[in-house]
Amino acid sequence: MASPAEKKSYKKGFKAGADSVEEGLPGWFGTFADMMTLLFAFFVLLAAISTIDPVKLQEMADSMGKKVGKTSKEGKAMNLADIKKAADKMVKDMPADKTGKKPVEVRTSPKGVTIGISSDISFASGTADLQQGIIDVLKKLVPTIKDPNNYFPVAVEGHSDSDRLPERFHDKYPSNWELSAARAAAVVRELTTLGVDPTRLQAVGYAHYQPRDKPTDRVINEADIPKFNKSPEEKALNRRVEITFLAR
Repeated sequence: MASPAEKKSYKKGFKAGADSVEEGLPGWFGTFADMMTLLFAFFVLLAAISTIDPVKLQEMADSMGKKVGKTSKEGKAMNLADIKKAADKMVKDMPADKTGKKPVEVRTSPKGVTIGISSDISFASGTADLQQGIIDVLKKLVPTIKDPNNYFPVAVEGHSDSDRLPERFHDKYPSNWELSAARAAAVVRELTTLGVDPTRLQAVGYAHYQPRDKPTDRVINEADIPKFNKSPEEKALNRRVEITFLAR
């Protein structure tokens, strides 16, 4: 047990130590906190860029460039925003179908610029033979693909609804996989006939496993597929060919 003199010595030493410490946080802590804040902002920016739509980003950049007097882009490489503008004009000049809708739509995503063409104007049921409707669309799209300033690779993707093919087609197309792949290949062949360099083209068949309105915030599985094929309208949206200028 400490004596009264020892207790008095402890109190005196404690007071001296307390008096030697400045109030508040140490000086280096402010710099450390600033560095942590900057690092946090940097990683948030990286996460945002990893999922950003490159077309919308380029459109924003072009808009800002016009406001500050950016010079002409004539003779320079096309970007995805240029391709979207050309595709939008092509669709705008197309006549609507009996329902008042255009059979072609233009969408953008982190993947690139996608031109979706309804299968109803593209192929007869159960075949991969091109109809005149899609040939007309391809002829209008080819000048953009062949533009000497356009260096983007082009993926042609075939999609179907979830209906099982009738038995009479099974000798040639045992499932929607074969049919969707054959339709994509048929479009690629037509593009090469129209003068597109085949080294820029890809042909992909997705069958019914990539529905038109699938969510973008999660991965779907086979059990989800019927949810996107509940009505004739949904099935019509899923029967399509998509031509995508791929972001690099």
